[in-house]
Amino acid sequence: MATTYRAIQRELRAGPALLYRYKAAPPEGAFGICSSWQAEYLALGGSSLEQARGASEGLLSHRNDLGLMAEERDPQTGEALGNFPQAFTHVGLISAAISLQEREAGKRQLPHREESAKKSER
Repeated sequence: MATTYRAIQRELRAGPALLYRYKAAPPEGAFGICSSWQAEYLALGGSSLEQARGASEGLLSHRNDLGLMAEERDPQTGEALGNFPQAFTHVGLISAAISLQEREAGKRQLPHREESAKKSER
């Protein structure tokens, strides 16, 4: 995962806490759900706790005054683009926040994977 994350950062980074969903010419806006996935990966152990917090806080900085987020964000102007508000962006944000909270509380990350591994060993 770390190698994939580095490649995503190199190829799809759109700005602080922002990722494009794919390379396009000209580029479309940065996609909120992709940025949420990044924050969740970091919260699940892909980085230090401080970096995970920073990614989550960076993502939250793209909310409007009501706390709502758009489907996309223009990385240069900060303008909200696409569907607004966007449920997928909010679901991703919530999932990342839960993962970060569990990590801060010292809970095991992804315990369901341990159960899957035990079942496949049988």
